[in-house]
Amino acid sequence: MLVNGRWLSYRPTTIDRFLTLPQPDYEADDILVVSETEQLRALADDVRLRIVALLRERGYSTTELAEQIGLAKGTVSHHLKVLEAAGLVKVVRTRRVRALTESIYGRVARLYVMKSSDDEPEARVRLSRADAESFQRRIEKLRRDFVAAASPKGQEFELVVTIYPSGGMT
Repeated sequence: MLVNGRWLSYRPTTIDRFLTLPQPDYEADDILVVSETEQLRALADDVRLRIVALLRERGYSTTELAEQIGLAKGTVSHHLKVLEAAGLVKVVRTRRVRALTESIYGRVARLYVMKSSDDEPEARVRLSRADAESFQRRIEKLRRDFVAAASPKGQEFELVVTIYPSGGMT
């Protein structure tokens, strides 16, 4: 069971084969399963995604994040509060700056795994390596077509799709 009370429904060894998790300069759990509405809403904002991305390698203060992102400290502080309330970032240490105590923020986990309410994948099939690569090319073409269809009018949509080996490479 993970710190956030979720059961890990996949084997960490499978993940380890495909990526190397960053080693930030603060303590963080390996994985956080993101499935709560508040967490997903917090990550749906571009500024908050940039903050979370910056915190992968090291902790930052509000002032440092504001400089990195190019926004006012008050704006960054608001976004940090939203991320902290959602359980995605935390104060990892503090330091004295003149007469003030400055908080350094970090992620609660090195990897965030998005999980839907449905435990099972949309589809699970056995494929040859050639067929899997063919589907991956088709998915990439779909992504390019999706981006090319962008219009300044209308509702905003996101496309999320991938293909990956479910039990590791054989």
